[in-house]
Amino acid sequence: MSTFDKVKQQAQQLAGKAKEATGRMTGNQRVENAGKRDRLEGEAKERGQDLKDRAEGTVQEARDKLRGQRGDDDQRGDRKQE
Repeated sequence: MSTFDKVKQQAQQLAGKAKEATGRMTGNQRVENAGKRDRLEGEAKERGQDLKDRAEGTVQEARDKLRGQRGDDDQRGDRKQE
């Protein structure tokens, strides 16, 4: 995840928390709910991006392992000759 995206999502969460608190203090349910929505949306985006980053890392690790195995086979002469 880019640093900019992470900061943006955390800012959205912080703004949501502030809105939520303002709504609670003023008794304005609509503002409080909008704050909750903003906060939860920021959290969801951040978690989604974290999952995407983890998946990309897992895929890259698998590729590296496969490439390493192929390289080992080539060095041992186990590769099929056509």
